[in-house]
Amino acid sequence: MTKFFTAMGRILTAAVLLAIAGFTAAQQSYPNKPIRFISPFPPGGGTTIVARLIGQKLTESWGQQVLVDNRPGGNTIIGSEALVRSAPDGYTIMIQASTHATNPNLLALPYDSIKDFAPVATVSSNEYMLVVNPSIPANNLQEFIALAKSKPGQLNFASTGTGSPQHLAGELFNIMTGVKMQHIPYKGSGQILPDLIGNQVQLAFMNPLNAVPHVKAGQLKAIAISGDARVPALPQVPTFTEAGLTGFDVRNWYGVFAPAATPKQIIDKLANEIARIMALPDIRDKLASQGAEPFVTTPEQFAALIKADIAKFGKIIKTANIRLDK
Repeated sequence: MTKFFTAMGRILTAAVLLAIAGFTAAQQSYPNKPIRFISPFPPGGGTTIVARLIGQKLTESWGQQVLVDNRPGGNTIIGSEALVRSAPDGYTIMIQASTHATNPNLLALPYDSIKDFAPVATVSSNEYMLVVNPSIPANNLQEFIALAKSKPGQLNFASTGTGSPQHLAGELFNIMTGVKMQHIPYKGSGQILPDLIGNQVQLAFMNPLNAVPHVKAGQLKAIAISGDARVPALPQVPTFTEAGLTGFDVRNWYGVFAPAATPKQIIDKLANEIARIMALPDIRDKLASQGAEPFVTTPEQFAALIKADIAKFGKIIKTANIRLDK
């Protein structure tokens, strides 16, 4: 009997070692099949633009197709939950915006925003540009503030959802200037633009990535941009500080996530390749031409940023008394 158990132990040990060897080999050969790249926003927005840029370069360098899969809805919850439920093998990843750090302050989420995700890297960031419909009779920030004060509750500002960074930008603007603008939530920037251009809503705090082409075409009018410097794509547009509103600090980032428990070897391989891609001159030029810039962090730095932004956005949400029924 002892010999039997000894033999069985050896067999089980061998089986475990073979499984480990097979798993290690799979990690080392990653990727060996197509990768699904979830965007939790509708097509046409900044996340999809950045995802396609990265996906194309990953396809070229790894020889495996990277397919962008738009899963909009629920303030990005639908796409995020799809990632969480995916196998932690590196073949499903997600691009997400700062919305990931606002949602925990607003919603009872079906996942933990920290524990259920493996941060890979941030890829780019952008400030927010105040853009208005050309019919708005204001050509600079002070004129716009005066107009908004003369029409309390009559100007509608659009965002990609309640509690989104764009929404928080608008509420922070209300708080800092003493105006009262009405918030109109949408599901994505691609849906905002037709209504903004058509004057169904009068203004938005938009990612320059989405706004710049329409400002250049005369379909929108740019008033000011957050941050410390003007964007090269629209050098005539002043910062909020230059225009007289100091301290208007709301910034958006885009980052790549994998499901929690994804092996570190795969996370690091993704992070290193993404860092290489974001340093390419053509990628930097494409982002800069539309008002964005590369912003690359390590997985550890990205994890720290998420925790810090959850706290920062939470303060704005509490001060503005933002609720999902507003």
